[in-house]
Amino acid sequence: MTKIANARILIMATNGFEQSELMVPRDKLREAGAEVHIASLDGKPIRGWDQTDWGESVPADRKIAEVNAANYDAIVLPGGQINPDLLRVENSALTLLRSFYDQGKTVAAICHAPWLLVETGIAKGRKLTSYHSVRTDIENAGGEWRNEPVVADQGLVTSRNPNDLDAFVAKIIEEIEEGRHMREAA
Repeated sequence: MTKIANARILIMATNGFEQSELMVPRDKLREAGAEVHIASLDGKPIRGWDQTDWGESVPADRKIAEVNAANYDAIVLPGGQINPDLLRVENSALTLLRSFYDQGKTVAAICHAPWLLVETGIAKGRKLTSYHSVRTDIENAGGEWRNEPVVADQGLVTSRNPNDLDAFVAKIIEEIEEGRHMREAA
């Protein structure tokens, strides 16, 4: 078990992440005492999407291909339409995500980010939620979609949209503090 004040958390994103879905978890997890790093495809700053237009840029601490999941307790995947769609075609992002999952780490995805769970096969046999337009993709991948603010299934945490951020972050903290999650292979 890891106390949140001792946790190391990675946020994986690229340009087009939903602004609040990266910044709120980053800030709340840091306020709770966690060390939070951001990884982008090239290790350079990334720019968010803020509702109807480009938002703020956020510095990255790491390059996705250079991250070792063993050095972290959890991974957080912000949504937005652009960000997860770009990441789900990047082998380095999919390999890293799968490594977190296979090591029993907490994996948290919000909004459209469950597309990454679909792409890696993680969604199969799991209870999840997402932005409503991703429902069919999750069900076609063998996941059980639920219309709830936050769904947790053996350390896999999913939420629907920015309105669910408080519940999303609270569940991330709870799952990290529960410790490693033993899962059947997906």
